[in-house]
Amino acid sequence: MLNVQIVLFDGFDLLDAIAPFEVFSAASLHAKNAVSVQFVTAEGPRSVTSGINGLNIEASGTLDPEQSGIILVPGASGEIEGDGPDSIPAILGRAVHTSVIDLVARALGQQDVIVATVCGGSLLLAMGGLLEDRPAVTHHLGMELLGATGAVPVPARVVDHGNLVTGGGVTSGLDVSLYLVERELGPRIAHAVERLFEYERRGTVWRETGMALGRQDALTGTEPSSASDEAPEVHERPSPDRLIARASDFDGDWDTVIATPVGKMQVRLSISTRHGTIRGKATQGNETVEFINPVLEDNMLTWMLRITKPMRLHLKFEVAADGDQMVGIAKAGMLPASKLTGMRIS
Repeated sequence: MLNVQIVLFDGFDLLDAIAPFEVFSAASLHAKNAVSVQFVTAEGPRSVTSGINGLNIEASGTLDPEQSGIILVPGASGEIEGDGPDSIPAILGRAVHTSVIDLVARALGQQDVIVATVCGGSLLLAMGGLLEDRPAVTHHLGMELLGATGAVPVPARVVDHGNLVTGGGVTSGLDVSLYLVERELGPRIAHAVERLFEYERRGTVWRETGMALGRQDALTGTEPSSASDEAPEVHERPSPDRLIARASDFDGDWDTVIATPVGKMQVRLSISTRHGTIRGKATQGNETVEFINPVLEDNMLTWMLRITKPMRLHLKFEVAADGDQMVGIAKAGMLPASKLTGMRIS
């Protein structure tokens, strides 16, 4: 028996969940009841409100990370622009702080469990730190954010990485589930479901096998169009003394607040300049991380930071200092830029 658990959370996307439910249910008809599929939640049986017009779906079970089979995680449906409570990042951010992340993490550690995602489902797992260094795909609008979590974005319709299978935009739920039917039950069952639905699976499933690409840019299809594209732009560099003077404007400890779509973060920044080299670290609670590649450009200090709270992200910071006041932004992928304000305390 192939057990399929489709995980619902408040704000989930209907098509992400319903399309796979129908595919696996149809597969059960053709495979002589060899498939069991149900809607589950991390909290147990309950009514779950979708992100599309607030439609309620009844989940009949509790997510069991140790049950062999397939666990499928859909994405969210909400506002694409902005950082309001009904935006997709905010919905995913709330879901990250439920027990679904811990349960799926346990499932990924089981030998006989496949975790699958559709659309923003991979972002949900990535924001929870479960996809670091793993190839995955999500909706094209979220690919930059997926990379900012430490996952490896692959621009394919379906990406198969062993016990992790991810799909792109919302309609890819059909392709993910049909591929899993073929992978687990065989091509004849998958073909029968395709004929029933009058739908043929789209795209080549990306797997980390076979010959490697000859060129890195073969994935993106980008290459310089002219000699001028290859030539770096030349800027006049300030003198070393001037750079050191500018950098010292940021020296000290700063109490900062970052207003993110999922709440405010209080972060202590410690910045120092020595022999023209800028160093920094950020402390949030009991976690301290070093700045990555701090660079002073004109009057702006930029750096990257790997954070784990309120979710796992690679953030890019751009800040300016005016006396003892600091203002700037922190940004990750498609997430709206979060405003940073701070005060120098030493």
